Amino acid sequence: MKDRFYQYIQDLQDTITSTLEEIDGKAKFQEDLWKRPEGGGGRTRVIENGDVFEKGGVNISGVHGALPKAMQGYFNVGDLDFFACGLSLVLHPKNPMVPTVHANWRYFEMYDKTGTVVDSWFGGGQDLTPYYLFNEDAKHFHEVCKASCDIHNPDFYTTYKKKCDEYFYNSHREEGRGIGGLFFDYCKATDMMSMQDWYNFVIEIGDSFLDAYVPIAKKRKELPYTKEQRDWQEIRRGRYVEFNLVHDKGTLFGLKTNGRIESILMSLPPHVQWQYDHHPEKGSKEEELLEVLKNPVNWVPN
Repeated sequence: MKDRFYQYIQDLQDTITSTLEEIDGKAKFQEDLWKRPEGGGGRTRVIENGDVFEKGGVNISGVHGALPKAMQGYFNVGDLDFFACGLSLVLHPKNPMVPTVHANWRYFEMYDKTGTVVDSWFGGGQDLTPYYLFNEDAKHFHEVCKASCDIHNPDFYTTYKKKCDEYFYNSHREEGRGIGGLFFDYCKATDMMSMQDWYNFVIEIGDSFLDAYVPIAKKRKELPYTKEQRDWQEIRRGRYVEFNLVHDKGTLFGLKTNGRIESILMSLPPHVQWQYDHHPEKGSKEEELLEVLKNPVNWVPN
């Protein structure tokens, strides 16, 4: 399973990066191959200063070795070995009318000292963070998510949308990071779902990513914007940074397993603002976005 999934994310990385280069039309992804001293490594691809994407990363990794003490405590297990692989991407467009997007699909195994697998699971998801809200974009993104989920289980979309709204939440700000999507974790074999079933589900979601995001980026990338709208984008990017550094479990895992810092923090945008006690004008488009972030919307009625 681990070999099949790692091959899948290698191929998916190629598909996604080539498509994004076509959309940008100027910048190309720079590739950085790296090795983890304790075992494994990865392939980081970063795009910067493009016509569409100010900064973005589409990274894959496959790491293995002894499970660090900090992670033993986190998982409440003893002295085990592990393997983890996944694809993680974040795209920060230049135009504030184009939303930031994040996605991640991953697989994890733990072994005893004889090499026997004692636990394994899939996780992942994809979510959208707009700076200016276009309802039709939000509906499109969620419709693609729901259609992919419905192929496998009619309850998955509702369940994993709710988990996404709960997970990507800046509790210290009492607002969501964005307008959600899907979030699932610890997807293990049960009487209802085998690991093969979970594999099929996760690659369905991975394959749907470009369908969910690309039409939105193409539709909004040429829209005009003002300096004030750009300032608002950078203020909201600050909230994105806060979530990734304060709450994100993936960041925590990477740091505690001696992950590659440049790859872990590639999700951070290049230009950010923190204005003291900033509040948008009453009745503005900016305030409209905040109201949605405080109260998750059911974009696709069941």
